[in-house]
Amino acid sequence: MLGVLAQNTPENNPELEETSLSIMDLLFSGGTGAVVIISILFVLLFVAVYIYFERLFAIKAASKYDEGFMSKIRDSVVSGKIEAAKILCAQTNNPVARLTEKGISRIGHSLEDINKAIENAGRLEVYKLEKNVSILATVAGAAPMIGFLGTVIGMILAFHNLASSSGTADMGVLAEGIYTAMTTTVGGLVVGIVAYIGYNHLVVRTDKVIHSMEANAVDFLDLLNEPA
Repeated sequence: MLGVLAQNTPENNPELEETSLSIMDLLFSGGTGAVVIISILFVLLFVAVYIYFERLFAIKAASKYDEGFMSKIRDSVVSGKIEAAKILCAQTNNPVARLTEKGISRIGHSLEDINKAIENAGRLEVYKLEKNVSILATVAGAAPMIGFLGTVIGMILAFHNLASSSGTADMGVLAEGIYTAMTTTVGGLVVGIVAYIGYNHLVVRTDKVIHSMEANAVDFLDLLNEPA
């Protein structure tokens, strides 16, 4: 029994070593078509990962919020210290503070005018939060289609070689076309899944920040609407 196991080790059986391939060999061993498609998918993966982390850090910074911020604003506004409230907003670098500052700058106008100003400022803040996030959605949809394009190209090459050889094509030539089809499909699906998960995670994080902005805007308008 030990002798049989010893015969099947890589040292005693070179065929076992020959069948082991690295990931890079697997990805780029499918011919020119596979190399081109996989290279495009690598670029898309890099773009998706870069945008995900860049937006994640930006949203994380925007979500930092002092729970006592609105209380301080309320105290300043009620006591008539408008400039102090503006300074506090300027010192607090987040969307909630910028919306509040926009509302404070409109104090003295009608509530409708203040509300409109806050809404306009809110749209700008939402645009900043969602900047480039749509690219992730595009990558999530495009990557699998690019992978399937490689699949079609690989199958076309396989059947072309079969047709040009009158049905007697070498199995290695046919395998190359099928190999291209399989590797590009897997690559496209992997990139698409990564981009899709990243996109949805950013959407959830962005929605939380937007909800916080809306809640604090309502609190500020209620403050202005309180009887003197």
